[in-house]
Amino acid sequence: MAWFDEAVFYHIYPLGLSGAPKQNTGGAVEHRLNTLLPWIDHIREIGCNAIYIGPLFESVGHGYETTDYRKLDRRLGDNEDLKRFVTACHEKGIRVIFDGVFNHTGRDFFAFQDIRQNREQSRYKDWYCNVNFWGNNEYNDGFSYDNWGGYNLLAKLNQKNPEVVGYICDVVRFWVSEFDVDGIRLDAADVLDMQFMQALRSVADEIKPEFWLMGEVIHGDYSRWVNEGTLHSVTNYHLHKALYSGHNDHNYFEIAHTVRRLYDLGGSRPGSLKLYNFVDNHDVERIYTKLNNKAHFAPVHILLYTLPGIPSVYYGSEFGIEGRKERFSDDSLRPALNPEDFRDAVKNNPCTALIAALGRVRQETKALSYGDYKELTLTNRQYAFSRSYEGQTVLVTVNNDDAPAYFDLPASDAAVYMGALTGESVRTDHGRISVCVPGNSGEIWLPGASGHREAAASIAKESVVSTLGTLRSGSAETAGDAAEGKCCDEKPTHDTGRNMNSACGENPPQETKKSDKKQTSEKKTDVKAEAVRVPADKPYEEMTVEELQAAILGKMAKNGPVTDEMRRTVEENIWHDSLLNWVKSFH
Repeated sequence: MAWFDEAVFYHIYPLGLSGAPKQNTGGAVEHRLNTLLPWIDHIREIGCNAIYIGPLFESVGHGYETTDYRKLDRRLGDNEDLKRFVTACHEKGIRVIFDGVFNHTGRDFFAFQDIRQNREQSRYKDWYCNVNFWGNNEYNDGFSYDNWGGYNLLAKLNQKNPEVVGYICDVVRFWVSEFDVDGIRLDAADVLDMQFMQALRSVADEIKPEFWLMGEVIHGDYSRWVNEGTLHSVTNYHLHKALYSGHNDHNYFEIAHTVRRLYDLGGSRPGSLKLYNFVDNHDVERIYTKLNNKAHFAPVHILLYTLPGIPSVYYGSEFGIEGRKERFSDDSLRPALNPEDFRDAVKNNPCTALIAALGRVRQETKALSYGDYKELTLTNRQYAFSRSYEGQTVLVTVNNDDAPAYFDLPASDAAVYMGALTGESVRTDHGRISVCVPGNSGEIWLPGASGHREAAASIAKESVVSTLGTLRSGSAETAGDAAEGKCCDEKPTHDTGRNMNSACGENPPQETKKSDKKQTSEKKTDVKAEAVRVPADKPYEEMTVEELQAAILGKMAKNGPVTDEMRRTVEENIWHDSLLNWVKSFH
């Protein structure tokens, strides 16, 4: 176990947050980094215990065209300011990782400037890839070279050159000795040389216990980069895409499939492929902007904090701010913010209150950091899974539908489960719990050890008793009970044969006396579902109740024998929406 196994990150783009000028004109040092010191208490208040901050070092523009790796960008301050910032974070129990832009440098970097001045005689001509003195570029240098992303502003370093490797390794050592940094996020790690990353891993293991290396990787097999010889983690862009599109499309299958694939890639062991999970960052649109239904902010973040991996929040998104990617500018993704404008956000902003509650739950619940993952329920609009660790099984339920939904789930031997966000208490019955989750919401169910009950109750009292309801009511589509945060008044008794995925519509299943139940059953079984013909080309949404029942029985039959109990369960379900969710849940 290492500190990063239990980390909850806060991601800062410092040039943006501090309101620095877009261009570095080489003027006087401005101590803007000091304006970020008041954010440290806020970061701690919302339950984050690690900061990823960068780029930080001297550059000419957005920060990724580095001029000097050993000097804080003058628009942010000087090295003493950076020391002070890291020390202040450490005093609050917050780890800090820097952005390491080692794939390329800016054109003002000393080695590149030497090539411009001395050309073929430059001792640094092999520090960059494919320097060709027979070529030229738009700057009229009289030579060409490889770059990153088609931008000659970003000259690609030759990471196979031992001098370059040695120089960068010394930079990392300097960052530790000078600033006491706890790790590095490697920019553009998907195009870095593998042997270069292995050298960085050797340095990381040498310079500081539990020094963390995380890489920016967008596509590909993440296990190629995350292993004992290279990096500890990479950015989980696969899950990032699934989290917002899975809600916009009402398709939890996309999210669950992504999680299952990545979990299997790590050998179905929670610690072997621990990825850096996020819903937005400085390069992509804000999550609140991307969501078609803003009420989905709640289930999206519940999943971010409970699925396998290390959660991260991009600065400002905890307030629910918007940010749209523009064709020629990322400025709206990287705004200047004043902490005074958000002083009481944890109390008054439902988005912030939710993030703070999730942060505390994450830090108090080891199973969410170390537990294995098991999928329990999956439909397009409902999703449940468990995280189990050292005898503790935590259950997570999310619902992207406007209507509330019932979940009937296997539980541990605890007598009681408590909702960490609402404080709702649910007793187990024959090893199962039955819970109702309001529309566009979710819950983290903690087993009934006294400490967890107290933690859940305190969290609910402090901040989010009404937060989830407030978030739900923000959706124009949500109406009635769902908008008011209500769930069904009646809960079904536990029946191991009944549909686990049934959704509560406007007329939820009601408890009946045994004699009434028997009469109802007899009336319904007069028409056998199997005898109903299922139209081949008819959409499920347009099918009758009887046709949906027949379709479900047909799918059951493909998976094995259909027992009388299974048949009776289908026939006793006469709610169209419930049957619709059920039939869609089959693979």
